[in-house]
Amino acid sequence: MSVVWGTPQGRGVLAATIVGAGLAMLDGTIVNVALPAIGEDLEASIAGLQWILNGYLLALAALVLVAGSLGDRYGRRRVFLIGVVWFGAASMLCGLAWNTEALVAARFLQGVGGALLTPGSLAILHAAFVPSDRSKAIGAWSGLSGVATAIGPLVGGLLVQAGSWRLAFLVNLPMTILCVWLTVRYVPESRDPDGRTPAWGGAVLGAIGLGGVTAALVEAPGRGVTDPLVVIAAAVGLAALAAFVLTQTRGHAPLIPAALFHNRTFVLANASTFLIYGALGGVFVLLVVQLQTSLDYSPTASGLAGLPITVLMLLLSARSGRLAQRFGPRVQLVIGPILLAVGLLMMRRIVPGGGYLDTVLPAVAVFGLGLSVVVAPITATALAAVPDGHVGVASGVNNAIARTGSLLAVAVLPVVAGLSGTEYADPVALTDGWRVALLVAAGVTALAAVLAVGIDNRVLTAGDARPDDDTPSEPPPDDEHPHLGDCLHCGVDAPPTHVRASG
Repeated sequence: MSVVWGTPQGRGVLAATIVGAGLAMLDGTIVNVALPAIGEDLEASIAGLQWILNGYLLALAALVLVAGSLGDRYGRRRVFLIGVVWFGAASMLCGLAWNTEALVAARFLQGVGGALLTPGSLAILHAAFVPSDRSKAIGAWSGLSGVATAIGPLVGGLLVQAGSWRLAFLVNLPMTILCVWLTVRYVPESRDPDGRTPAWGGAVLGAIGLGGVTAALVEAPGRGVTDPLVVIAAAVGLAALAAFVLTQTRGHAPLIPAALFHNRTFVLANASTFLIYGALGGVFVLLVVQLQTSLDYSPTASGLAGLPITVLMLLLSARSGRLAQRFGPRVQLVIGPILLAVGLLMMRRIVPGGGYLDTVLPAVAVFGLGLSVVVAPITATALAAVPDGHVGVASGVNNAIARTGSLLAVAVLPVVAGLSGTEYADPVALTDGWRVALLVAAGVTALAAVLAVGIDNRVLTAGDARPDDDTPSEPPPDDEHPHLGDCLHCGVDAPPTHVRASG
C-alpha cells in the first residue's frame, strides 16, 4: 500500500512514527537534565551517571540491527508496536527505581524497547509513502522528532522542578498510549517477502563487545587501568568485537548484507553519522550539567537555554530535507557539521560569569542551525543509498551507528576531560573538563564534514526514482549494466562483470 503526502492517512502515519521516535529521543535528553537530581538523590558517582546513560545506549546500539531485520521479516508495524509498549513498561520501571543499580537495569530494558521502535519508525515511512514523497516525509520526521530531542532539556527541567526526576520517565506513559492508538489506526503493515531470519549470534557478540569496551572506559578513571575488572572487561570486549567482525565478513548469516558496505555513499553517510552523533551525545550531557553546576542555572533554566535549537529545527529541518532532495545532499552534509563545529567552539565561552545573551545564545543558535541543516539529509541519504528491500536493515545500521557514537562519547569524553568520581559537582573541575571536551567534539564534527565530500550528490534523486518493493524490475543485460561486483540493485550474487555500486 502506498501512502500519499498530505492525505489523512499520510498525516496519521507521520504522526505515529514521530511520536514513537520522539519517545526515545525525548527520553534521552530529559534524562540529561535530570542527571544532577538523580545523582544527588541516589548518591551516584560520575561512573554511576555514565551507566544510567550507557545502559540504555548499550542495549539500543547492540540490538537495533536485529530489530531492523525483525521488522523486515515479521512486519514493520508489528515490531514497532511491540517496541512502543515495551518502552512504556520499562519507563515505568525507571520511574520506580530505588537505587542506581535498579535504574541502570531498567534503562537497559528501555534500550531494548528503543531498539525495536527506532529503526521501525524510519522503515515504516520509507515503505509506506510513495517514492516521490519519501524525502519530504523523512525530512518532516527528522525535524519534528528532532524537536523532541531539543525540547527534552526544557521538559526535563520543568518535571524535575515540579516534582521529581522520576517524572522524567513516567511522562512516557501517555505518549506510549497515543503512539499505540495512532499506529493501530493509520499505519499499514509492510514486510520484505525475502527477509532473513535475524542473526542473533552476531547481536550477542556485538552486545558483549560494546559492553566490555564501555565498562573498561567508564570504570578505568576510578579503578585504574590495571584493575582486574578493567583489564578483563577490555579483553573480553575487544575479543567479542573481533569475533563480531569475523562473523559479519565470513559468516553465512551476517546481520548486515555485505553488499551494503560496497556502496561508498552508504559507508560515508554512516561514518559521518557516527562522528556527528558521537559529538552530540557527549556534549548534550555535559552542557546541561555545566549550566546547572558551574553557572548555577535551575533545571528549567538549563532546559530553556537550548530553546533556540528547538525553534531552528522546527523551522528548518523539513526544508533542509526538501532542499537535499532537489539539489543533492552533499553541500548540506558538509556545511552542517562545520556549523556544528563552530557552535561547539563558541560554547567554550559558557563558563562561570558568562551571560546568556552574550555566551550561551550565540553558541546554541549556531549549533542549532548546523543540526537543522544536517539531520534530515544525512538520514535520507543513508536510506536512499540502498534498495527498498534492505531499508529496515539500513535504518537499523544507521541507528546502531548513531547510538554507538553516543555510547562511546559518553564513556570517553569525561575521561578525556579528566572528570572522575564526584568532580562533576565541582564547578572549577567541570569547567576545565568542559572546555577540553568541546575542542575534541569540534574536531570530530569537522572530520564528518571532510568525509561528506565523497558522498554521491545524486543519491536522493536516484533513491526516489527506484520502483516500489511491489514493482519487480529486470536488471539490464550484463554488457549494459552500470554496476560492478556486489550489485545492490540486482542482489549480492550479481555477475562479476557488473560495476560495483559506489553510491
